[in-house]
Amino acid sequence: MELELDTFGLTAAILAIAGAVAFLAHRAKQPLIIAFILVGIVVGPNVLGLVEEAEALDLLAEIGIAILLFLVGLKLDIRLVRSIGTVALLTGLGQVVFTSLIGWVIAVLFGIDLVAAIYVAVALTFSSTIIIVKLLTDKRELDELHGRIALGFLIVQDIVVILAMIALTSFGGGRDGSIGEQALFLIISAVGLLGGLYVVARWVLPWLLKLLATSQELLIVWSVAWAVALAALTDILGFSIEVGAFLAGFALASTRYRETIAASLSGLRDFLLLFFFITLGAQLDFSAIGEQIPAAIVFSLFVLIGNPLIVLIIMGLMGYPSRVGFLAGLAVAQISEFSLILIALGRDLDQVGDDMVGLVTLVGLITIAGSTYLILYSKQIYAWLEPALRIFERKRTVPATDYEPETYDAIVFGYGRFGKQLVAEIVGTGCTVLVVEWDPYAQAQIDDADLADRVTVVFGDASSPDFPDALPIRHARWIISTVPDAGTSIVLATALRQHGATCPIAVTAHTDAVGSLYDAAVADGTISTVLHPFRDAADDAIDTLRRLENTEPETP
Repeated sequence: MELELDTFGLTAAILAIAGAVAFLAHRAKQPLIIAFILVGIVVGPNVLGLVEEAEALDLLAEIGIAILLFLVGLKLDIRLVRSIGTVALLTGLGQVVFTSLIGWVIAVLFGIDLVAAIYVAVALTFSSTIIIVKLLTDKRELDELHGRIALGFLIVQDIVVILAMIALTSFGGGRDGSIGEQALFLIISAVGLLGGLYVVARWVLPWLLKLLATSQELLIVWSVAWAVALAALTDILGFSIEVGAFLAGFALASTRYRETIAASLSGLRDFLLLFFFITLGAQLDFSAIGEQIPAAIVFSLFVLIGNPLIVLIIMGLMGYPSRVGFLAGLAVAQISEFSLILIALGRDLDQVGDDMVGLVTLVGLITIAGSTYLILYSKQIYAWLEPALRIFERKRTVPATDYEPETYDAIVFGYGRFGKQLVAEIVGTGCTVLVVEWDPYAQAQIDDADLADRVTVVFGDASSPDFPDALPIRHARWIISTVPDAGTSIVLATALRQHGATCPIAVTAHTDAVGSLYDAAVADGTISTVLHPFRDAADDAIDTLRRLENTEPETP
């Protein structure tokens, strides 16, 4: 008897298989992208045949891509783009140019036609920001010089891939009319879209976000709705959902709400992208893939070896030591989820065939798996290759202090009654403070207190375990939680330690009963000390009264 599953049952079966395969991938220290593509192969027509035409899964995949591009746009604050540094800009652009040119030559030598060769070459240039940041964070290397440079040129790559998608969807959508008519329509649409978005971002969104921020759930729901709605609008105008989702995020990137939105949506992004990679794996044509294996091997070797060499050469010419160039170069030793999205977009536009999708997917599986181990054991590999890599060094190298990140003396979570007094006292000692507060009106209170020159406010939720990753916690001298809830402060302290915080972490207890809840966290070193503002204030009050009691009254 053949078992037939409805959409819910099919999704449940796929998720069960995905959970099992993801567990095995995690044990093998591999990114889950590989696991999900393999799940797609298993549930696709080539193996189990569970997924053939599943419109519901395709819809979830498209929403996942929209959320991914929304978060990419969200992190591209204009101030961040300006501060990525000359080395990140030149290395990022240089790597994109040289990788695409060499990749195109290799593709042509394999007999790939011109348009498909361009797609494959461009797909080879992009590296996975998500994977690299995760690996470098786990190794506590994200704030080292090579980690900061790698993050900078990954941002450059993100900008380039967005521009590439805009170009491809603008002129490859199969519109009716002459080239001149198509160009005129695109110009009018683009000007109208960007002009309207500027007006909304400049005058509507700041006011609207302040109202929405009074409820965390409302802010998150609205953010998803904003991303999907603008993605749908750009799709109607003839661009793509990717472009609209990116612009939706970019419109919010300069607001103080971006960190908490990004942290809250990262889990949703990862879950929904699961369906994109599953559908991608399910659509692979194994009859065509067999012929692509030789090309996939050559392209994979080029990405694993050639891309790091390109970065190493560029950074060596700029005066960086070979060690920094080599460790930063390993960040581009794989292709990314954007590479797969780009080649799938080309297929949807009827510009490349399934064979090219299979080729790039194979390269992705090989390079993501290989580069993961290269980054995990990067310093051991460098020690082995160090004598040969010295040829890439110039005699004069740049100082190791180049490209310093923004730092604060103290990070204070919560700007309530105790938080306000604490921040004022810290600023009084000449220190700078980063305040993390859920109240959207905290900035106005700090401005009224004339603290804005030494206090920066970001809008965020202390209870989110992913939020600390967006903060400069590795360079702070102290981190203090004034949040009265013990559970929230313990979750926060644990997340801070997991994301690399090494400075003292203090929490707040308003009663002795609450203070006792921190005993285990204090014992294992997660929390350094517990502040008792009411008890300490009472002790100070008693001392003051005793001093008054021992003071002789003056004789009239």
